[in-house]
Amino acid sequence: MNVIRTASLLLLALALSACAAKPARDSAPASVAVAPASAPAAPAASDSAADAATSPTVASPAAPVAAVDSAQGDGAPVAAATEVAPTGAEDDFAALYGGPAPTADGAEPGRSPYDPWEGFNRRVHAFNNVVDRAVARPLATAYVNVVPRFARTGVTNFFSNLRAPVTITNQLLQGRPGDAWDSLGRFVMNSTLGIGGLFDPASRALVPRRSEDFGQTLGAWGWRSSRYVELPFFGPRTVRDVFGLAGDIPLSPIRTIEEDKVRIPLQGLQLVDMRSQLLALDDIRDGAVDEYALTRDAWLQRRNYQIQNDLRGRRDRGKDADDAPIPVDAMPMPNWGN
Repeated sequence: MNVIRTASLLLLALALSACAAKPARDSAPASVAVAPASAPAAPAASDSAADAATSPTVASPAAPVAAVDSAQGDGAPVAAATEVAPTGAEDDFAALYGGPAPTADGAEPGRSPYDPWEGFNRRVHAFNNVVDRAVARPLATAYVNVVPRFARTGVTNFFSNLRAPVTITNQLLQGRPGDAWDSLGRFVMNSTLGIGGLFDPASRALVPRRSEDFGQTLGAWGWRSSRYVELPFFGPRTVRDVFGLAGDIPLSPIRTIEEDKVRIPLQGLQLVDMRSQLLALDDIRDGAVDEYALTRDAWLQRRNYQIQNDLRGRRDRGKDADDAPIPVDAMPMPNWGN
């Protein structure tokens, strides 16, 4: 009997403590409209009207905007109750570029490109467009129409293979010996089995293709933000990438050729080959409302992606961009070192 009595007392104590810990309901839910106690009850015309007046009014979950409209009255602005969740494409854009996706008109909300020299850059861009439309684009169009596809592919592979020393050195400077080893193996394989780089057996062997320059290395070292500048003939750059040119010049295999009669035609062929790969973008550029802003914003976003891609782990790193800046070895400049 003592055990039963003790158990009964314990159960009673637990029930009382649970009731004491439960908060008192001093307010009604937000969806229930409660009439104040001091308001006098109006005489009801019928039993159904009285029931409708005294019963709690519950907002319909299917039409929250209509309930807000009736509460605010006609002509009152309606505030959005909830924010629209970002789409998968917007999440992917934020993961790649570290910011919100651009709006429908191409503007990037909350962020503007770092372009304090826009007036100067627009003048240089206009000059580059004149040179492009008068010389580079016609040459690239003729090159595509005359040279077969397999030959153009071999030219692209050849110049891509020649950039391997620049890529390997910058990968080592960025502290990525594993990627440098892959790039070295790719260079040796394509230079031997690929007959001087004309063919690309390394890609068939699943050796990843990487493209690095000293501008990306400076970005990986911490120089993230840099003002935009457009150079004559070189096109879009940043101040960081201008300094990067000085680091790439000594590593350029083409610029080590002392004979101008050999080096300059090779550099010209490389420029024509690179321009031919951009012919598909001409319609987009020609139809843009502000072609300068389109080129600048697209180039800066892509460049930022290249730097952020270098900072990722080896397993998380994506594919390197093929549309890298015009390399210093492609410009037919005088060889000041000789």
